[in-house]
Amino acid sequence: MGLLVLFFLLSILFSFLCSIWEAVLLTVPPSQVEIRNQGGTWVGKKLKYFKSAIDRPLAAILTLNTIAHTVGAIGVGAQAAKIWSSAKLAVGPIELSIEAVIAAIMTLAILILSEIIPKTLGATYWKSLLGFTIYGVHATGVILRPIVWLSQRITNFLKGDKKKSVLSRAEFGAIAELGARAGIFEEEEFRVIKNLLRFKSIRAKDIMTPRPVVVAAKASTSILDFYQSNPGLRFSRVPVYRESRDQVIGFFLKDQLLSSVINGDGENPVESILRPIHVVHEKDNLTALFNALMARREHIALVVDEYGGTAGILTMEDVIETLLGLEILDELDDIADMQQLARQKWTERAKKLGLVVDEADEQ
Repeated sequence: MGLLVLFFLLSILFSFLCSIWEAVLLTVPPSQVEIRNQGGTWVGKKLKYFKSAIDRPLAAILTLNTIAHTVGAIGVGAQAAKIWSSAKLAVGPIELSIEAVIAAIMTLAILILSEIIPKTLGATYWKSLLGFTIYGVHATGVILRPIVWLSQRITNFLKGDKKKSVLSRAEFGAIAELGARAGIFEEEEFRVIKNLLRFKSIRAKDIMTPRPVVVAAKASTSILDFYQSNPGLRFSRVPVYRESRDQVIGFFLKDQLLSSVINGDGENPVESILRPIHVVHEKDNLTALFNALMARREHIALVVDEYGGTAGILTMEDVIETLLGLEILDELDDIADMQQLARQKWTERAKKLGLVVDEADEQ
C-alpha cells in the first residue's frame, strides 16, 4: 500500500510542477521578457533564452511530465494488482475490478491536480512563480539533456528556419487599446501610440499643404514688394520658384525677410536670401519623411508628384500634428486644415467656370 501511495504522489507532484512551469512560460508577455532581460539578472537572461527558443524548455517539461505520468500509472497499476488482484467492487448491478477503479481515480487526479489547478495557478501568479520556474526548467533541461537534444532536432526539422514576429502591428494596437480601457494609458497617450503605428501607412500627400493654398514667391520679386504684398504673413518659411510653381528652387525664412527690410536690403530679390529645400515624393511614408527631416535638421520639404511637378509643401509641424492627432495652431493661425481650404478654393473656382453647380442655384 505504501508503494502505491508513493507512486501516486510522485506522479502527481512532478506533473503538477510541469504544468505550472509550462503555464508560467507561456503566459509571460514579450514586454516582461525584455524588462527582465534588461535587468541583467541570470533569471532574466535565461527567460529571454527560453522564450527565444520555446521548444527547448517545453521539450524538457513535456518529457518529465510524460515520464511522471507513465511511471506513476505503471507503478500504481502494478501495486493495485498485487493488493487487490481478485477484488471486485459492486456498484448496483455492475461489478468493477479494483484496478479499474484505481485507474479512474488516477485519471481524475491527474486531470484536476496536475492539469487544471497548476495551470490556473501558473497563468494567474506567473510573476511570483517566474524565478522558481526558470530554476526548475533549467535543472530539468540539464538532467534530460539527451532527450531534449533529440526533441529539438525533430522540432527544428518540422518547423524549418521560419521565424515569425511575436507581435504584429494590429496586435500591438489592440494591446494599447486594452491598456487605454484599463486606465494604464491616458487618452492622449493612446492617441499618440495609435498614430505612431499608422506612420508607415500615411503618405506625404495625406498631410501636406496642397499646392493651391501654398504661399510662394517668385525668385525675381524684390524683398520689399513681397513684404508689402503679404502684410499679415503667417508662415515662417516661404517657397521660392523661378517662372512657375513647378520650378521651386528653395525657400526663405520670414525672419530673414524682415531683417532685410529693416536693414535696407528690400530692393534685393528674394532669391538673395534663398535656402535649399529638401524634395520628397508624395507617396513617401511619414517614417521616411520624419527621418529625412531630422537627419537634415530641416523643417520644410517640397512634395512632388509622379511627374516631378509641385504637389504641395510639407513641414515638420505637419508630421508632429499627425503623430499627436492634433492641429497645432499658433496665435496668428486662423485656418486649421489647409487641405480643406484647398478643396474649398477649388470648389469656388469650379463654380465660376461652371464645372460645379451650386445646389442653391438649382433650386
